[in-house]
Amino acid sequence: MEDKIVFATGNEGKMREIRSILSDLGLPVLSMKEAGVSLEIKENGTTFGENAEIKARAVWEQTGGIVLADDSGLVVDYLGGEPGIYSARYLGEDTSYEVKNRTIIDRLKEAREEKRSARFVCNIAAVLPDGSVLHTEETMEGRIAGEAAGSGGFGYDPILWLPEFGKTSAEITMDEKNRISHRGKALRAMREALVSWLGKDKG
Repeated sequence: MEDKIVFATGNEGKMREIRSILSDLGLPVLSMKEAGVSLEIKENGTTFGENAEIKARAVWEQTGGIVLADDSGLVVDYLGGEPGIYSARYLGEDTSYEVKNRTIIDRLKEAREEKRSARFVCNIAAVLPDGSVLHTEETMEGRIAGEAAGSGGFGYDPILWLPEFGKTSAEITMDEKNRISHRGKALRAMREALVSWLGKDKG
């Protein structure tokens, strides 16, 4: 029987959000380090869901129980879905986000406003004690800004402009971001899926 949830990350900022959202499940939520797992995981899937499941299953093979992992990234419609999960390969593994963001903005130089739609996508995979898998996937919709703006957040945040705020996702407050973020929404959906699964499992 499960007695904990392990989330396949070592990022403490991410773990704070994860613990806050999953706290009412009644199980401790541990990072990989706290669970005693140290792994180099090769994310070679072709979708966010495949990558999330690869990470979760690699940790589950060492811990059993319930293991969650996420994979997320920016999808730009005008670029045919790129950079998506290919961002590192597409824009350069060792390239700074400042250069990556400038590359995307320049690629969309001729794109009119309605063609600049983009979104952050987050897929969360949960490998359950019996090896079966649950997935949830959510988005934060916006469009590519004409110029990067804001210093909050990280990665592609300064170039995803959010029409409902009239700002990029790097310019809104952390409370605002947590309310609409792709990861927050996917985590809340996963919490509901786990509540349902735990209910059936204990019934």
